[in-house]
Amino acid sequence: MKLKKTIASLLVAVSAAAALTSTQAAPNQQFFPLATYRVGAYASSGIPVWAGMIDYLRYINEVEGGINGVKLVWQECETEWTAEKGIECYERFKNGLNGAPVAIYHPNGAPAAYALSDKAAADKIPLITLGYGRTEATDGSVFPYNFPVMLTFYSEASVVVNYIAQKEGGFDKLKGKKIATVYHDSAYGRETQGTLELLAKKYGFENIQIPVADPGNEQSAQWRQVRQAKPDWVFLRTWGVSTPVAVKTAARFGFPVDRIIGDIWASSDEDVLPAGDAGRGYLALTPYPGGANFDIHQRIKQHILDKGKSDLKDRKSFGSVYYNSGLINAAIAVEAIRTGQKKFGNRPLVGDEGRWGLERLNLDEARLKQIGFLGLMQPLKLSCTDHEGGGSAKVQQWDGKKWNLITDWVQADRKTLRPLIDAKSAAYAKEKGIKPRDCSKEQ
Repeated sequence: MKLKKTIASLLVAVSAAAALTSTQAAPNQQFFPLATYRVGAYASSGIPVWAGMIDYLRYINEVEGGINGVKLVWQECETEWTAEKGIECYERFKNGLNGAPVAIYHPNGAPAAYALSDKAAADKIPLITLGYGRTEATDGSVFPYNFPVMLTFYSEASVVVNYIAQKEGGFDKLKGKKIATVYHDSAYGRETQGTLELLAKKYGFENIQIPVADPGNEQSAQWRQVRQAKPDWVFLRTWGVSTPVAVKTAARFGFPVDRIIGDIWASSDEDVLPAGDAGRGYLALTPYPGGANFDIHQRIKQHILDKGKSDLKDRKSFGSVYYNSGLINAAIAVEAIRTGQKKFGNRPLVGDEGRWGLERLNLDEARLKQIGFLGLMQPLKLSCTDHEGGGSAKVQQWDGKKWNLITDWVQADRKTLRPLIDAKSAAYAKEKGIKPRDCSKEQ
């Protein structure tokens, strides 16, 4: 009997030791979920984005040994740029991968970003929506886990109007002008309507809105409407296959392509190459310029691309606008985790710790130079009250073979836009019964 008790005690001790060893042996890894769309109408835009993200994560692992020794792991889940599959991928990923936790999540698409807003807040997992998603999430007091970093849709519309004012000779010259927005008829495409209505009242231009049904393979009716309206400028807010269709159809209806300004999701090589000669002279905004001459590209070329470790299938996309957007998305997440580690230690972070790091992210020119992004990324400083930061874009022009930058950073009028953001976030808080955080306690 005593022997049995002794054996039982030994088994319990061994079991406890095994459990402790298992816990201690948990991987020192940070999980980066990749909600991708490599198939469907938007695949041509998405594929270079994932290549940029994966190449940067691989670079951090192989050259820097991870983030302060924490190695990065990632896994893809196909969303086809739909809300439904975007939710499925999030649910699959939110609890991490083999013990590696999630600190930051990229929904990679406006439909999923809207659908996941409440879920992510409940799960305390911050969303990065660079150049898309809920603009009102700029207000971190209401949206602590939603970060529309660098350039919201409101800022994007303001940058377009500010650029047009430069070209026309001043804001006073906008009075009586016509600006038409040809937009993807989705939450993404409709997001700038309130902003343009406000700016039209402020500056006196006529605001014309023309929707394009998804996926936008046929746009004769829309460009016939453009021809009849005779706008001075067109703001093109299309996406995927609808962008080259828009450019070609505009040319067919005789609208000058150098009076069309594409938004940041209609601004890469993949958007204009299918348009052929019709695209020559086309303008577009970009918060992440095209080109492979930045320091980070030289580093990735040496350590990843030339060693055959790149996710790129076509090296021509190295340095494309969308590839560079992938680099920047990954870099912001990496730097936010690095910032969070200053408080929580050099270990994998969970979602609330990732949020803490994001709200204290400060990428000034000195830090951008250190990580190789100076000139490619605008300085970015986030806080509880400001989840956007930045608010600038450059304007580039397609010469038939490559993009050429024709401006420096054009800053949005964020002061004018902020009341719109505050009103929308306040309405959301009221609808959802959210008590806004006191950001003065979040310093």
